[in-house]
Amino acid sequence: MKYRQISKPLAAVCDIQSGLTVKRGLKPFPEEIAGGIPAIQLRDVSDKYERGLAGLDRYKLEGSVARYEVRGGDVLFRSRGPRNEAILITPQTEGTAVAVQPLLILRPIPNVLDPRYLAWFINQPHAQRHFDGCARGTSMRMIPKRCLEELEIALPELETQKRIAEISALAAQEHALAIRLAEKKLEFTNFALLEQVQNARPHGNGTGRSSPRKPKGRAG
Repeated sequence: MKYRQISKPLAAVCDIQSGLTVKRGLKPFPEEIAGGIPAIQLRDVSDKYERGLAGLDRYKLEGSVARYEVRGGDVLFRSRGPRNEAILITPQTEGTAVAVQPLLILRPIPNVLDPRYLAWFINQPHAQRHFDGCARGTSMRMIPKRCLEELEIALPELETQKRIAEISALAAQEHALAIRLAEKKLEFTNFALLEQVQNARPHGNGTGRSSPRKPKGRAG
């Protein structure tokens, strides 16, 4: 039986908060000096779809920053740059960190929206086309917060959401392993070909040049 799918604007099932605004560039505390607050910036998630909060630089942040803190199970959204994708903060991760703009903080309503499913849905072509329609800027692409809030997200049962996210993660792992296997196969093939070159019979006169032709003698 095919059921009619329910969908809602993302803002109805998820709290969306802008990251901390920083007027000047942040300078991290030296590792040998204790103190500071861990912060997560765009550069910390540029090539990841999931990460924990360990290993982040610590900074001196002014004022109250509690509202900008992210924790395990939150989702971050890259609102600026060519790739407007979601990054899951690993649910089992410990501690908190302050998210800095242009990152947006997404906190799904428990028992309504699974965070892994949320990150997966945002990264799908359907959602990306929605962002294409409301992107601003020419030299630097930017997605307004309102655009993210208005994204219609399909809401199957929670167990179905979790199963979808799990299957997608397994497929991604399989894809990564297939790429590594193909790279190793290519490396082995080239190594075998090089061995064949080294053990092959030398070319003709050993110089790689054709031997000069002898002039034909005149007929007597």
